[in-house]
Amino acid sequence: MLGNCLDRLKDLDDNSVDSIVTDPPYGIDFMGKKWDYDVPSAEIWEQALRVLKPGGYLLAFAGTRTQHRMAVRIEDAGFEIRDMIAWVYGSGFPKSHNISKSLDKMAGAEREVVGKRKVTSADLGQNSGWNSLDTSSGEYNYTAPPTDDAKKWEGWGTALKPALEPITVARKPLEEKTVAKNVLKYGTGGINIDASRIPTNPNAKNHNKTESVNDYGYKVGAELQTQDDGYYNTKGRFPANLIHDGSEEVDGLFPNRKSDGSINAHKRFAEHHDFAGHADDGSAARFFYVPKTSKKDRNDGLENFTPKATASSEFRPNHAEKADNGEDGNPYGRWTPTQNNHPTVKPTDLMRYLVTMVTPKGGTTLDPFMGSGSTGRGAKLGGFNFIGIELDENYLEIAKARIDAISTEVTLEEFFT
Repeated sequence: MLGNCLDRLKDLDDNSVDSIVTDPPYGIDFMGKKWDYDVPSAEIWEQALRVLKPGGYLLAFAGTRTQHRMAVRIEDAGFEIRDMIAWVYGSGFPKSHNISKSLDKMAGAEREVVGKRKVTSADLGQNSGWNSLDTSSGEYNYTAPPTDDAKKWEGWGTALKPALEPITVARKPLEEKTVAKNVLKYGTGGINIDASRIPTNPNAKNHNKTESVNDYGYKVGAELQTQDDGYYNTKGRFPANLIHDGSEEVDGLFPNRKSDGSINAHKRFAEHHDFAGHADDGSAARFFYVPKTSKKDRNDGLENFTPKATASSEFRPNHAEKADNGEDGNPYGRWTPTQNNHPTVKPTDLMRYLVTMVTPKGGTTLDPFMGSGSTGRGAKLGGFNFIGIELDENYLEIAKARIDAISTEVTLEEFFT
C-alpha cells in the first residue's frame, strides 16, 4: 500500500491482522531526512492497535537514543510493553567527534603529520578529516596535536560505537480474561516458543549424537538441552530476548565455559544454515544469530533495476556524485551504486524469525513502515500473509520486487545456500 501509514492504516478493518513487525523511523534525524525527524506518533500506534487483533504482538525496532520515546508512545497508544529484544552486532559505525582536532582547529593550529595508518571504521567515525584520506591506498595521514589543550584531550570523543538495536515487544490487551481463552477466539496472545527455539548442535561432543528434525525443519541433536518448567526440552534452547549477528566480535563477548562442542559461529552458519547452538557452554551460539544484510539479500529480485547511489552517500562530500559516475573503479564501499538504495535494510531471516515468533500459522503480519520489504520477504519465506505500507514510491517498487523474488517452493536450507 502506497502512502502515509497514518492514512492507509485507516483503510484496514478493526482486528484484522495477527501481528505487526516493523522497522520504523528512529527519530534521530538520520541524514537530515524529514521522515526521521521524530519517532512515530502515538496516533499512528493507536491506528496500529485498532487493526491488530486482541492479544496480537507488535515488534518495533528503535535506536538506542530514542528507544524510550518509541516505547512510551507505543504504550501511550494503549499497548502493553512486554519486553525488549536486543539485536547485537559487531559492525556498527562509530559517529564520534574528535575533541582534540576540534581544539586545534579552534586555535588555528595545524597538526603535524607523523605517519600513515590504514583507514578503519573507527578512524572514519572519529572525524579523521576526509581531506587527509587516500582512498586508493586505504591510508590516511596520522597527525599529532600541537597545542597543549589538544594534547590534553587527545583520544577523547563524544559517542560510543553502536553495537545493538533494541526491539520493543508490545501486546494489544487481551479481550478475553485469559490468554488461553484469547488464543481460542482470536488465535493471538502467545509467543511461538518452539518455532523460535535455538536447536541444539548435533556436532557437539560428549552428547547423544542421535539427530532428529524438529517441527520447523531444523536438524537438532537429541542431547538434553533446555529446561522448561523443570524439564529438559530436546527441541532446543528457550528463545531469549537477545539476537546476535554471528560475528567473531560478538561471539567473543560470550566466552565458552566448556571447550567441548565449540565451533565458530561463522563456520556453524555456513555448515548448517540453521540456528544451531552449543551444548552447554557460554557462547553466543545459545542465542539466535543472523548476519547483517548481505548484498545478495539486499538486491534479490532487482536485477532489472538501475543502480543508484545509496542514501548513505550523503554522509560524505562528493561520494554520491563520484559513485554515480563510477569514478576510480569501486573505492567507495557501501556508497557504491546499488539497486536497493534504501539506507536501512534488515536481513530477511531476522524478519522471518521475528514474524514467526509472534504470528499464528497462516496468519497475517503488518509492516506500516515497509521500506524495501524485508518484513514481507521474511513473512513470505515463513508461509505467512503480509500487508506493507510505504510512503516512498521508489522503495515500494523495490519492496514488491524483493518480495516477489521469494519463492515459497524453496526450502529454508536452499534459501540460505
